[in-house]
Amino acid sequence: MQLDLYPVPARILVIAAHPDDIEIGAGGSIASWTDAGAEVQFCIVTDGSAGSNDPDYDKAALIQRRIHEQREAAAVIGVHTVHHLGYPDGTLQPTLELRRDLTRLIRQFRPNRVVIMDPTLKMLNDNEDFHYINHPDHVAAGEAALYAIFPSAETRPIFPELLAKGLEPHHVDEVYLMLAQDANIAVDISAQMERKQQSIRCHVSQLREDEIDFFSKWDRQIGAAVGVEYAEPFKVMRFIRA
Repeated sequence: MQLDLYPVPARILVIAAHPDDIEIGAGGSIASWTDAGAEVQFCIVTDGSAGSNDPDYDKAALIQRRIHEQREAAAVIGVHTVHHLGYPDGTLQPTLELRRDLTRLIRQFRPNRVVIMDPTLKMLNDNEDFHYINHPDHVAAGEAALYAIFPSAETRPIFPELLAKGLEPHHVDEVYLMLAQDANIAVDISAQMERKQQSIRCHVSQLREDEIDFFSKWDRQIGAAVGVEYAEPFKVMRFIRA
C-alpha cells in the first residue's frame, strides 16, 4: 500500500448502503477532497430503518432521524447534496431497479470518481481480536454500484428509458472501494481527522464513543503503515482515457 498521490478530480460521487457508512469508511478523505475544491455528493441507498433493536421503536421517526444525522454529518466534511434512495434497510439486493437508480444518478451528476463499498468483502479476520461479518447491504450496494459504473452508465443500449429522459452515457475515470480487501492506496487524513470524528459523532442514534475510538485506532494503524499519523485505505481502479 502506498500514499494516494492522484490529483483530486472536479466531481466525486460516494455511494453507500446506510447512513454512517461513508463517514466511517471515507470521512477524512472526503474532507480532504472538498478542501481541495471537489464537488462531492452522497447517495445513501437504504432508509436506515433497521438501525434499532428496540421492540417499541418508531420506524418512521428513526428514518427521519437518520436522514437528519446523515445530512449533518455530510455538512461537517463539506458535502451539501445527499441523495436518499429509500430502499428497505437490512434486505437490500443488487437488483436491476437499484442499478438503474444508480446509473441514473451517475449520468445526472457525471462524476469523475465514484467511491463505493467493496462488493467482494464478506468476512474479515484482521487479527485475533477483530472478526467481522460484512453486512449484506454493504455487499449489495457495492455490487449494484460497481455494475452501474460499468457497463450501465457508459453503454447506450442499457436502460434506454434513461436516454429517453436525456441522460446520455457517462464514463467514470476512477473507482475507489472503501473498507476494501487488498487496498492498494491510502489517503493521508491527518489534517482532517478531527472533522472525521465530528462527522461520525453526528450519528448519535447508532454509534458509541468507544466505537469511534476503535475507528480512530484503525486509521492510526493504516497511517503508520504509510508513514503518516492517520490514513484511510482504498482499493483503486483507474480508467483514465487519453
